[in-house]
Amino acid sequence: MAIRTSSAEWKGTLKDGTGTMKLGNAGYEGPYTYASRFETGPGTNPEELLGAAHAGCFSMFLAALLGGAGFVPTRIATSATVHLGEGPTITLIELDTQARVPNISEEDLKKHAEAAKKNCPVSKALAGPKITLQVKLLT
Repeated sequence: MAIRTSSAEWKGTLKDGTGTMKLGNAGYEGPYTYASRFETGPGTNPEELLGAAHAGCFSMFLAALLGGAGFVPTRIATSATVHLGEGPTITLIELDTQARVPNISEEDLKKHAEAAKKNCPVSKALAGPKITLQVKLLT
């Protein structure tokens, strides 16, 4: 199986320092700061990157489950809202998915989406925080 490596570098103190995060060979490299993580400053933060990873993993896993059940999804779009609370601790991850899947019922889509939420590799790695899911079938 694949092995992936990302990296980060931080220079300075927590509040006055700056950092850079780089995603493996994906070509993304961006800054992060105290303000971008705990306030509303420019740049990214680990929680956004974690959310992107979770949304991507979930969407692919849902496509695999649907395909295995004989459905051919034409679109699965997922956003992940990651809540950072006191501690700091990730307290909640909200997955919101919209899917266009011909010939599937809302009930069947929700059943497969719940299985994907529980079993995608990123969900398994993040089994600590509560993960919620909203699913909408697009017509």
